[in-house]
Amino acid sequence: MTQSGNRLRIAIVGYGTGGQAAALYLSADGHEVDVFERAPVLGPVGAGFLLQPVGLLVLQELGVLPGALAHGAVIRRLYGENAAGRPVMDMRYGELDQRLFGLGMQRGALFSLLDAAWQEGRSVHCGIDIVDVDSERGSLIAADGCVHDGYDLVVVADGAASRLRSKIGRPVLDQPYPWGAQWCLVEQGDWVAANELRQRYVAARRMAGMLPVGTRPGDPVPRMSFFWSMPADRLQDDAVAGNWRDDLENLWPQAAQRLAATVIPHGLLPARYRDVVHAQWSRGRAVLLGDAAHAMSPQLGQGVNMALLDARGLRDALRARSNIGAALSDYQAARRHHLRAYHFWSRWLTPLFQSEHDLAAKFRDLAFHPMSRLPGGRGQMLRILSGTRRGWFGRFALPADFLNVLSEFGTYADNRMSPAYNASLDQVSE
Repeated sequence: MTQSGNRLRIAIVGYGTGGQAAALYLSADGHEVDVFERAPVLGPVGAGFLLQPVGLLVLQELGVLPGALAHGAVIRRLYGENAAGRPVMDMRYGELDQRLFGLGMQRGALFSLLDAAWQEGRSVHCGIDIVDVDSERGSLIAADGCVHDGYDLVVVADGAASRLRSKIGRPVLDQPYPWGAQWCLVEQGDWVAANELRQRYVAARRMAGMLPVGTRPGDPVPRMSFFWSMPADRLQDDAVAGNWRDDLENLWPQAAQRLAATVIPHGLLPARYRDVVHAQWSRGRAVLLGDAAHAMSPQLGQGVNMALLDARGLRDALRARSNIGAALSDYQAARRHHLRAYHFWSRWLTPLFQSEHDLAAKFRDLAFHPMSRLPGGRGQMLRILSGTRRGWFGRFALPADFLNVLSEFGTYADNRMSPAYNASLDQVSE
């Protein structure tokens, strides 16, 4: 609760990861929470993703880390190479801290775990399309004209394509990325890189990736999330399907085998991204959270992690301040300080991997991997990867008890890995 112990009436618009985590945190602090979700039926939207150590810390606090570890896939390494087999990226969590790893998860798995965890004080209103917010009165206006009012705080967590962010404040930047991706889930089977995110690139015009994402409740089959980048205006162009399978076969035969049963193009789902910057995250009684506040390219894989940390940060700010305006100001300052470097690097790295800038891609192929091996630069890059960089030079502290949990589970997971995989890890050139 707030410092004064006030029980607030809070509305959350959007039931994605950030909205779910905020509902859990704020309900646990005794606040009355109502969630408004546009979809008529609750469910996840999106592909698999990579949870970083900072995101796993939030899951531990929310009580769902054991379930996440049971369903997710431990990721020790991020490896990318160009079409000629030259290493472009080779990042290993263990070089920062042997206890750290990422966790590949299906979005459906995390959604189910967070949804099941919110039982006490649960109040979810589905099929209500909120189109306007009165931030001074704490009111929500639905598409059918119905007004939902009387809220002390309104949390806008309606995602990267938010239609409400402009009601809180005019964004400094809000534009779509010209490149997106097609994605699908495929069975993992005997895929050799069972604890790696692997990518292959054709200049910056094509990027294919395979991320092990484990299982989900109701489906015990381990899967991988496949993604294939392309210009956003061609994502749903049926004409693209003509040479699609041949292109993938030429670039990455092993990945093409995994997609042999995938119907092209209708078996691939489109993903679009935005670059969003807000000078002000709040107005009156309303505040932005997650991608609604700071959408960015998925190049650094930090979207879900930062949304989880936003929910934690909002909880902390409301605990520390009795005045809601002061709490929202503190929340914005703390989260923007953490996010600053991620937004910067996401914006500048994306054209090196998703664009038509062939010269930039050549520079990337020649310089990126050697630069990443330099001691100083490597540490910085690993902290950005793991989400533990705060601002430009600060560090996000991870509690010792949490690191011990990761270490114990990581050892258990490694013992399950086949000798064939462990041998293959060292066969790829440094």
